[in-house]
Amino acid sequence: MIPEYDLQFFAKDGPGGEKTEEPTAKKLADARKEGQVAKSREITNAFELLTFFLLIYFWVRYMGTFFVGNIYDIYSQIPEYIKMYDGHIQEQTFSMLFVQSMLRVLLIMAPFLAVGFLVAVITNVVQVKWRPTSKPLQPKFNKLNPISGFKRFFSVNSLVELVKSLLKIGLVGYVVYSYLKKNMPPLYQFYGISLNQGILQIGTLVVMLGIRISLFYMIIALLDYIYQKVKFKNDMKMTKQEVKDEYKNQEGDPQIKSRQRQRMQEASRRRMMQQLPQADVVITNPTHYAVAIKYDPALYDAPYVIAKGADYLAQKIKDEAKENHIEIVENKPLARMLYANVDVGSVVPPELYQAVAEVLAFVYHLQGKV
Repeated sequence: MIPEYDLQFFAKDGPGGEKTEEPTAKKLADARKEGQVAKSREITNAFELLTFFLLIYFWVRYMGTFFVGNIYDIYSQIPEYIKMYDGHIQEQTFSMLFVQSMLRVLLIMAPFLAVGFLVAVITNVVQVKWRPTSKPLQPKFNKLNPISGFKRFFSVNSLVELVKSLLKIGLVGYVVYSYLKKNMPPLYQFYGISLNQGILQIGTLVVMLGIRISLFYMIIALLDYIYQKVKFKNDMKMTKQEVKDEYKNQEGDPQIKSRQRQRMQEASRRRMMQQLPQADVVITNPTHYAVAIKYDPALYDAPYVIAKGADYLAQKIKDEAKENHIEIVENKPLARMLYANVDVGSVVPPELYQAVAEVLAFVYHLQGKV
């Protein structure tokens, strides 16, 4: 006996076959809850780097003045404390001065911290909108699996990260070399300028170089963002089997729903056939359609459809009508119009009043009612 095998496991992407279907809204929403979104860390890094050097460019003079003033203020207090304690300074005094100094340093660095945090938030919100989740912070023990780690090490994503790292190194090297080559002559004249002037020139050189590196870094960040969008879209694609399974989970098994619809239709037909003996006339095609009409002034101002059917059901309606001695009238256009435009339990539309009234008048005449 030949054993049975599930050949789907030999497909390109495992069970269900190749991932060729676009992701559903549910899968994208579930991925969002898990923290899986299409975003580039390089975008955030590039803007933070640019913001950092721009802040230094506009804030460095205040920083220098502040640091010099801070050192002067701290050291100017030391003689007072020496005099206060008869030539000795207690350890608590040094601790207090150190804390004061650190608080002032934090104060001058506050703009960098605040702007860095703000840039990180804005760049992430712009990329993926504001919908925070704690799922990425939860520990995932499957990442400790050495086999999975080995696979990630040799994955396409690792290769892309390697290429990005090489690009960044090459870009920084090129920008630094080209900028220093152009601005090297002033550096040879440092021996003829003061220390403050030299520090100012070095600071300006570093800041302008940093701004240029940041702007070039934007190119890598943009390319990485495009790559992350394409990668996320491909990662989110689904197999046909996954789409079917998701539809079953959301909407229920199509076969079960089909059986439910079938049972509802059968129940509706039974009720319809039970009411059929009350009909005044059955209008036929004569072979394809049959529509049973009832006129009851106590219920409606116009005749209404009590039953209708096509083909096999039409034949059953005619057989039931014969058993209950209900008149069967052949009128092909009227039968088609009634079947196509009037639901069971609904009154005949005004445009068909005349044709239905003539049929009813004919039936009533045969029955001696008029």
